[in-house]
Amino acid sequence: MRFTLGFSPCPNDTFIFDALVNKKIDTEGLDFEVFLEDVQTLNQWAMQGKLDISKISYGVLPLILDQYRLLEAGGALGKGVGPLLISRQAMPLANVDASTIAIPGQQTTAHLLFSLAFPDAVKKKFMVFSEIEDAVLSGSVDCGVIIHENRFTYAQKGLVKLMDLGEFWEQKTGAPIPLGGIVMRERLDAALLKKVNGLIRKSLEYAFSHYPNLSDYVKEHAQEMDEAVMRQHIDLYVNNYSLSLGEDGGKAIQTLLATYGRMHAVQQPATHLEIVH
Repeated sequence: MRFTLGFSPCPNDTFIFDALVNKKIDTEGLDFEVFLEDVQTLNQWAMQGKLDISKISYGVLPLILDQYRLLEAGGALGKGVGPLLISRQAMPLANVDASTIAIPGQQTTAHLLFSLAFPDAVKKKFMVFSEIEDAVLSGSVDCGVIIHENRFTYAQKGLVKLMDLGEFWEQKTGAPIPLGGIVMRERLDAALLKKVNGLIRKSLEYAFSHYPNLSDYVKEHAQEMDEAVMRQHIDLYVNNYSLSLGEDGGKAIQTLLATYGRMHAVQQPATHLEIVH
C-alpha cells in the first residue's frame, strides 16, 4: 500500500522520517512517495487535501480538521522553541504595528503567534522562511519573524531580537508552543492511521538510538548547513513530545485552537480534538 507523504527538508523532519522513508525499519508493507517542501507549501496543500500524510503548521489545523486527523507522533511542540521577531536594530515594540513585517506564510503558527502579540500590525509580507533574514538585512522589510535554523544564525548576521514570540505565548497561556504536527487523511481506516502513527514513532526511536550521528539523508537535505547547526536544530525541535504528545501536548493544541477561534471570531472552534495514538 502506497501513500503520499510531505514534510520539510529541515533537519528535524528528515531526522524523524529518515528511517521510515528509507526503510531502515520494517514499514509493515507500507510505501511512501515523499514530497519535501517548505511548511507554508505543505499548509496550502493540506487545505487542498493534496497529500495522504503531511507535516503542517498548527496554525492551519483549524482549517483542515474536516479532512485530516492529527497523529500523536512526529510533531514539533515544546517550551523555548517559538519564532523570534527580529530587525536590523533595536526599536520600541510600540513601533512594530507601523512596521513592515516578513512572515513565513499566512497559515503558519508563526503568523498566529505574531498576530496574538501584535493584533494591530497589518503591513505583512508573506515569504518563504529562508528568505526572511535577507529581506530584513536588505531593508525591504523592517522586521521579520524567523523560525527553524534562522534562530541560530540571525545574531551572526548582526540582526537583533525584538521579541521571543514563543515566550509571549507561554507567558500568556501557560502552555507549551505547538509548532507543527503530522496529519493523515480522516477518511482512511482507523487501524491504518494507528499503524502509520506507530511507524513514525519507531522511525524517530531509530533516529534517537543513533544520535548524535547524522545520517546522509539529514545532511543531504540540510544542504550547506553546518553539522553543529543541524544538531542544534534537532535538539531544539525534536523531543519527547515528538514521540508522544501526551496530555500536556494535547491541552496545548486545544489552547491554540481556542485562541485561533477567538482571534478569527469563529463561533465554534474545534472543541474536541481527536488525536490518533
